[in-house]
Amino acid sequence: MHIARTGRGLAASAATAALVAAGLATLSTAGATTAAPAGVPHTFAQPALAGHTLARDVASPLPIAQCQAKWHINCYTPLQYRTAYNLNALYKKGITGKGRTIVIVDSYGSPTVQHDLDVYSKQFGLPSTKVDVVKWGHVPKFDPKNSDMTGWAGETTLDVEMAHAVAPGARIVLVETAVAETEGTTGLPEMMSAEKSLIDHGVGDVISQSFGATENTFPGFSKGDFSSIKKLRYAFEAAARKHVTVLASSGDGGATDNTADGKGYYKYRVNSWPSSDPLVTSIGGTQLHLNDKGERVKPDSVYNDYGAGGGGQSHVFTRPSFQNRVQNVVGTRRGTPDISMAAAVNGGAWTYSSYDPTATGWDVAGGTSEASPLFSGIVALADQAAGHRLGDINQALYTLEGRKGSGIVDVNDGTDNSYQGVKGYKAVGGYDMATGVGTLNALTFVPALAKASHG
Repeated sequence: MHIARTGRGLAASAATAALVAAGLATLSTAGATTAAPAGVPHTFAQPALAGHTLARDVASPLPIAQCQAKWHINCYTPLQYRTAYNLNALYKKGITGKGRTIVIVDSYGSPTVQHDLDVYSKQFGLPSTKVDVVKWGHVPKFDPKNSDMTGWAGETTLDVEMAHAVAPGARIVLVETAVAETEGTTGLPEMMSAEKSLIDHGVGDVISQSFGATENTFPGFSKGDFSSIKKLRYAFEAAARKHVTVLASSGDGGATDNTADGKGYYKYRVNSWPSSDPLVTSIGGTQLHLNDKGERVKPDSVYNDYGAGGGGQSHVFTRPSFQNRVQNVVGTRRGTPDISMAAAVNGGAWTYSSYDPTATGWDVAGGTSEASPLFSGIVALADQAAGHRLGDINQALYTLEGRKGSGIVDVNDGTDNSYQGVKGYKAVGGYDMATGVGTLNALTFVPALAKASHG
């Protein structure tokens, strides 16, 4: 699957077929047709979401039991997430992300993002916040009939609402770029120049990127020339100098983030950039199993709704020093993800959107596009707890992994996320390329990360 439009070339799986039968997905934009529209971001190119049609037009969020009865999936609110990740005790201590800024980058953005966040916040009794929108370049007027734009608007909605759900006190800056990120370098120069400008002007403590292009789609890859990727790293190099934390979704295909042979058969794993960049923290996905109170009924498992989630080895970057202790897993290459949060559609998050006047309402969304903004909220909390920007947190994550009281929770359900004949990665004890170091208990992880990261 080409992560650039995470879903291109995806053939319909049995899981997808079951969701279609249940009325949860259409395959007109992804899945059986094997062609997601250009410009559809990570989350919404997944077959079960297929252009953001999952649970469309629901008037209000449904309880878990009703989601199970109606769609055969679990669906969760931010209040349940807060309990699951043990966030409430931090809020009681005043750790809400106050004074910290999360930067979210999306092509086109959403014309209703502020209104939608206000509705979302009111529904769950959360304080809303002003979304500062930065338009980078000549962003075209939003057209609800344009599938590229509605796909990105859905992504924008998910990103903003998930970041706010975790860090309700943080400022959110949404950068809307004028060119849709697709494959290879398309759209990425605009995104990187926008990030660099904000970093240079001191805007943002953590950047969340729910996009990516598979490394093989960049010019020169087949000849071993990786300069087209490395020339785009200037924003991340600036972030490192300014102690800004940079995150990216690891992708929703796991073992299937591959080059197809043109007939829908996957040949080998290919990682995605910017997730694969050693200057970026790669955020993978897990599946939560919660009751109505948000309490776990069983431990988290690897995000595997459609043979999805996880990461792999970079073909561009060699193993960074912070992964030396897991070289038995990653070998000589940069491995992803680094850490994971909720991403499965079966256990997905309620979101509210109104950018499409013909389809306004509540949806259930998922994908590692959800996980990255969730974790951006965690970083904002840790920034506040530390009293400064944490900067690059990768070394801290691997130092904390396995340490008692670190708040890192291993995910070791053993699920193999193979798909279409391509062998996947298993979630095992310790670091793995299904979930990274695992997931987290925020009450202990946030202070531990704050202490371990020096900014």
